Amino acid sequence: MIGIASDHGGYALKKDLIAHLQKKGYEIKDYGCDSEESCDYPDYAKKVTDAVLSGECEKGILLCGTGVGMSITANKVEGIRAALCGDTFSAEATRLHNDSNVLCLGARVTGPELAFKIAEIFLETDFSGDERHVRRIGKIGEDYKA
Repeated sequence: MIGIASDHGGYALKKDLIAHLQKKGYEIKDYGCDSEESCDYPDYAKKVTDAVLSGECEKGILLCGTGVGMSITANKVEGIRAALCGDTFSAEATRLHNDSNVLCLGARVTGPELAFKIAEIFLETDFSGDERHVRRIGKIGEDYKA
């Protein structure tokens, strides 16, 4: 299960991304928001990060206008490694090297087709498990286990 949420700035892209990922066979849980009416991104970031930490969702995707607010908020949560990605190389590298569990996207800076590709790569790439990456992630959070 993939948890996904957005604020008003990411709402339209979130709806398109959900449809795209479902066509690819992913099971998605939408944690809101439900319109383009102004709302507070931290409320929705919390819903997805809680779902990832509890194991309800394997990974999360958060969208806002730039992706920056969601990224900052998600990374305040212990155990979350959120990556703001605007290109496919970063999406692959953050999974391989950082074992990131939340992808953040900026709906006002990343077009739909690129966002779809970034999300697919993020979701399809496994963590390398290399000792050096496990060690480095461990230095971020003492309780990290690959």
